Amino acid sequence: MEPTATIVSMQAIQKTLGSRIRELRTKREWSQEEFADHCDIHRSHMGEIERGETNLTLSTLLVISQKLETTISALFRGIA
Repeated sequence: MEPTATIVSMQAIQKTLGSRIRELRTKREWSQEEFADHCDIHRSHMGEIERGETNLTLSTLLVISQKLETTISALFRGIA
């Protein structure tokens, strides 16, 4: 795969993952700010995560999955 195609593919995965996180958060009826506080993540960073604008670290992904009471693999299910 060409480097440009890899970048585009990663951006699509980030956007889809962010949408999944937003979906699970809203099912719990948490505002983005409440969820960010719950995860100890700055609210602007949570916005970037949900919009797929940032590359998550494993530790951040683990915290988010734990607070959503799911697994990291469940967050990625069907994405890639």
